[in-house]
Amino acid sequence: MTTDMPTHAHELYARARRSLARGVSSSFRAAVKPEPLYVDYGRGAYLVDADGIQYLDFTLAWGPLILGHSHPAINRAVQAQLARGCTFGAQHELEIRVAERIQAAVPCADLITFSNSGSEAVLVALRLARAYTGRSKILKFEGHYHGWTDSMLISYHPSLAAAGPHDAPHLVPGTQGQSLAALSDVLVLPWNNLEALEHALQRNATELAAVIMEPVMCNSGMVEPVAGYLEAVRALTQRYGVLLIFDEVITGFRLALGGAQEAYRVMPDIAVYAKAVAGGFPLSVIAGQQVVMDLIANGTVQHSGTYNGNPISLAAAEATLEQLNQPGVYEHLNALGRSLAHGARAILARYQLPAKVHQVGPMMQILFTEQQEIGDYRAVAACNATVSDALVQELRTQGVLVLPDGRWYLSAVHTEDDIQIALRALDNSLTKITVT
Repeated sequence: MTTDMPTHAHELYARARRSLARGVSSSFRAAVKPEPLYVDYGRGAYLVDADGIQYLDFTLAWGPLILGHSHPAINRAVQAQLARGCTFGAQHELEIRVAERIQAAVPCADLITFSNSGSEAVLVALRLARAYTGRSKILKFEGHYHGWTDSMLISYHPSLAAAGPHDAPHLVPGTQGQSLAALSDVLVLPWNNLEALEHALQRNATELAAVIMEPVMCNSGMVEPVAGYLEAVRALTQRYGVLLIFDEVITGFRLALGGAQEAYRVMPDIAVYAKAVAGGFPLSVIAGQQVVMDLIANGTVQHSGTYNGNPISLAAAEATLEQLNQPGVYEHLNALGRSLAHGARAILARYQLPAKVHQVGPMMQILFTEQQEIGDYRAVAACNATVSDALVQELRTQGVLVLPDGRWYLSAVHTEDDIQIALRALDNSLTKITVT
């Protein structure tokens, strides 16, 4: 495979920049190097780009494709629904059927409501928390991503120079143009640090509506909670009367049918879902305990949206959840994750590279570092991003796609043969990069 940029893809990118701002429809896609990928089609675990080059895909469209590309069951369900209508602006039975499936799978889901993106779902969850508690402030953690809105794109990936003291982080906006007024309602802490959380709750509980977190810090290094952390956070938030929100946009329906709640046996007051729930179609979910969700049920909290409960997305979700509910699916996903991580560790050891492999279920990330433990965002930010970036680009030349930050996502249609192909590509790639 050549390292030159494919001619047609390069032409498409040049053309795109004449009509699309930055040539992409999401800022994150601009991070793909050396230039954004232009796809012709995807099947199963593989993508084919605009020049006909095939890639083994571990990006899964940034996560949603838990069943891979163009899954036949999803295609059939969507085609059948298209013949009946694409949207109604009214209720339909699919909403009920999918809600019942989610209710049965997710521990905190006494009631659910639908929206269209993870960012929207987070806003609904925050509104519910503020209405339920009568308080305005939200506590979030460095390195955790909860969407692109002004109120949550704070201290996501701040530079270490701007981040401030470790035990009292600065609030760092994620972009120019962000409302600085939104920062007044947010507190930021280091994650996996119970002492810092307890002190913050002691000082601010009367103002805090909720603590929100990714139950696994997937967006920054694939970092798991330390043993007992989630349980302790649950106990502390209950003690101080603050709601706990799990952002399960990534972990939901990926770590288990019941997501991180099932995997770690900790139940929040509210959880939000997107990505895997509809197998690649736009859908998000807010699930919560009855006493909180009743605020939507009785009209106290307004939740609106023309496309909420869209029947096409819900047809895809029903088909996706049916497939994920089949025996052995999660055993297969988790076995593939372990196989990939075990193989990656063995290869890295052979090259004597200072690196750590983080694997959680069907997700993996390689962090180049001499640190012994990586438990929070600052430890991740101190890793060698230059080497990680070089590896991502070299893997692409070897026909393997991973996300720009080095994340690997596995789908139910990946196979052990795919894992071995990926490991050979990793081995070949490491021969061509140098740790600096």
